[in-house]
Amino acid sequence: MACPFFMPTRKYEGGTWLHPSRLPLGSGWKGYCTAPGHEGEIPSPEQLHDACNLGYARTCPRHPAQYFWDSIRFTVTRESGQRILLCYVCERDHRPGDHGVLEYDAGDDRWTASHRDFRVQKMAECYLESYLLRKNGSAVAG
Repeated sequence: MACPFFMPTRKYEGGTWLHPSRLPLGSGWKGYCTAPGHEGEIPSPEQLHDACNLGYARTCPRHPAQYFWDSIRFTVTRESGQRILLCYVCERDHRPGDHGVLEYDAGDDRWTASHRDFRVQKMAECYLESYLLRKNGSAVAG
């Protein structure tokens, strides 16, 4: 359940998570904040570890008073040939809010169904990259 205001940019190889593959984006990520008034700010390693990569970051000093979601979850629900379907759920107060399915065509290296929110879409891309690396060892999604 990554924070909905977190914009991941690259893998966080030095993280201290016990099981990084169980993180919401499939591994730890570094990135920046997109919360209103804090766009582009770089979280500290502690914030990345305890909030950005996990969601429900209401104690974060950048967390806005007005928001739609507390966290975002992803999972691969189906692989059929080159087609990969990812389910996403945006939570608020531990309840599902927005949800849906995103579709990636591995053969054409493109998203055929993407999310309207650029942050959710970027997180989906990061999750898929982590998933494919675990599954194939070296494949990377566009």
